Amino acid sequence: MRLLPGLMAALLISTTAHAHSVRQGALEIIHPHIPVPSASAKTAAGYMGISNDGPEADRLIAIETPIAKSAKLHGTETGDDGIARMTALEGVEVPAGDTIVLEPGEMHIMLMGLTATLHEGDMIPATLVFEKAGRVPFEFMVDPADGMDHSTMHHGHMAPAN
Repeated sequence: MRLLPGLMAALLISTTAHAHSVRQGALEIIHPHIPVPSASAKTAAGYMGISNDGPEADRLIAIETPIAKSAKLHGTETGDDGIARMTALEGVEVPAGDTIVLEPGEMHIMLMGLTATLHEGDMIPATLVFEKAGRVPFEFMVDPADGMDHSTMHHGHMAPAN
């Protein structure tokens, strides 16, 4: 997980083509997007920035979307052997006055068991659930495929981490 000053992260993310955001209370969800997976993909990854302008930290504890049978927060760690492994996360802290970034090769949202084919330009409804802010509805934008392809990775034997 990388924490960046809110303004810097917002500027970096907002330069992405078709950037969009949603604000609810102190939280801003910045350019939530899914790189378009192959037509036969059963999984996809979601990325975004989450900015917290409030006076206290909050914690992202769940992700919901009708486009997948399961949506979970994952972290990526590279072992001493040089192999990257994903680990399911129970949640992630969003510090007060800061921004967290979910990005390829780092922390991200895994959408497993896709229920439909995703196409570039689609807007996919979803909801982030926070301990304090509650439910924050937003839409993932399906962007051109230019990042890590999660469609061929196996996620069936991952143990949750804290």
